[in-house]
Amino acid sequence: MNIEDNIQKLLNKREEAKKGGGEKRIQSQHSKGKFTARERIDMLLDEGSFEEYDMFVTHRTTEFGLDKEKYLTDGVITGHGTIDGRVVYVFSQDFTIFGGSLSETYAQKICKIMDQAMKVGAPVIGINDSGGARIQEGVRSLAGYAEIFQRNIMASGVIPQISAVFGPCAGGAVYSPALTDFVLMSKENSYMFVTGPKVAKTVTGEDISTEDLGGPDVHGKKSGVAHFIAEDEDEGILLIRKLLTYLPQNNLEDPIVTECNDPIDRKEDLLNEIIPANPNQPYDVTDVIYSIVDNGEFLNVQRNYAQNIITGFAKFKGMPVGIVANQPNYLAGVLDINASRKAARFVRFCDAFNIPIVTLVDVPGFLPGSAQEYGGIILHGAKLLFAYGEATVPKITITLRKSYGGAHDVMGSKQLRGDINYAWPSAEIAVMGPDGAIEVLEGKYIRSIEDEEERKKYKRKKEKEYRDRFANPYEAASYGYIDDVIEPRNTRFRIIRALRSIASKKDLNPPKKHSNIPL
Repeated sequence: MNIEDNIQKLLNKREEAKKGGGEKRIQSQHSKGKFTARERIDMLLDEGSFEEYDMFVTHRTTEFGLDKEKYLTDGVITGHGTIDGRVVYVFSQDFTIFGGSLSETYAQKICKIMDQAMKVGAPVIGINDSGGARIQEGVRSLAGYAEIFQRNIMASGVIPQISAVFGPCAGGAVYSPALTDFVLMSKENSYMFVTGPKVAKTVTGEDISTEDLGGPDVHGKKSGVAHFIAEDEDEGILLIRKLLTYLPQNNLEDPIVTECNDPIDRKEDLLNEIIPANPNQPYDVTDVIYSIVDNGEFLNVQRNYAQNIITGFAKFKGMPVGIVANQPNYLAGVLDINASRKAARFVRFCDAFNIPIVTLVDVPGFLPGSAQEYGGIILHGAKLLFAYGEATVPKITITLRKSYGGAHDVMGSKQLRGDINYAWPSAEIAVMGPDGAIEVLEGKYIRSIEDEEERKKYKRKKEKEYRDRFANPYEAASYGYIDDVIEPRNTRFRIIRALRSIASKKDLNPPKKHSNIPL
């Protein structure tokens, strides 16, 4: 065979590999509103940047007639490319080949690019669209999943890991996305569950649809498994590219600072009036966030889950930061189990990847009640406490209004190594609100006053005394727990100047194998 024939053979094999499971299956994929594995990679990466690995890999199974059915790539496309010029590693599961089911060689391909990503310090993006383990391979496919899980664990906190679910992701397959930093699902065609509707019906008698068991609404609102829900795959790809603009390549690098034309000293007069005169009246904390960040751009993470707390990424004069904010517009901004878990995971991610944390506080306390206590609010609240106390990145906390009780300590307080703690003049920092405090301190005497009007008048008087004495930022400031009381409209300027001043901070935790966070 001459050189021209060899080259032609190579070109033919490449064309064969690019056809996946064949034209009919590609058309079936498109008919469901889904892109193919290769199309997704082309959409995700910079044009012409993709370098594919293991195009010619096939499975090695002979049982159940599989020796007569082999496809190049074996159902997953792997390699590296760039996003905005930055190197990323990617795998994209190909549903047109055996329904994207995972085999031994398929798993080896994914493990290879994950190992390479760890060596060079680059993010890994996994696009999931798979029917699960390849049953014909039995325990070998299960071993393949475990090999991937082990690499997810070793990569955690070292390189960013992002999972996009653009189709089925069921059984053991769900644990790889769950181990990564961010999970994105599309509203069309995606679902995740450990056991499907049929198994649920058999074992528990529960009759439930695929959508109601593990659809994007379930994981975006109820379970918190999904961090982003995209309208479709196009938006999902754009979200991944946007997310990466806030992240460093690895844990040894800082996030990239970009040019910004938004003035540092831009004042927002709206903020001077945003806190209602009535302390029990809500407002939307995202209005504060959009007012102070660069160009009003904020990437909300887990937008529809535990909405009493907001987490997400923004920039201040081009510097990426993570923002954690209580949301008075939802359950009064109270901390509960889900909010504590959501914020704790986010804080730990930011700390792992050198992203400063800006915390906006307006929290009346922890949610009371038996459901919360039985569900372990003590442990879950401790996770958030632990996350803030362990974090060594720059931490700036601004108390906007309420900061009561144990929730005050948890939300980035000075005692949890908050670097710079500011408060607005409207801040109320105390053990509890005036109403509850007066009930504890003088409830017995108040109830002894027979005249109802006199009783109400006395209670209002004592509440005002308590508010004037304790429910303000100056008591905390007098002890140095608040570094300064700032004018709300200057918040953006004060945050940027604070970030600059502590950018080079060094905070060290004691040497240890690892901490034992209350799980």
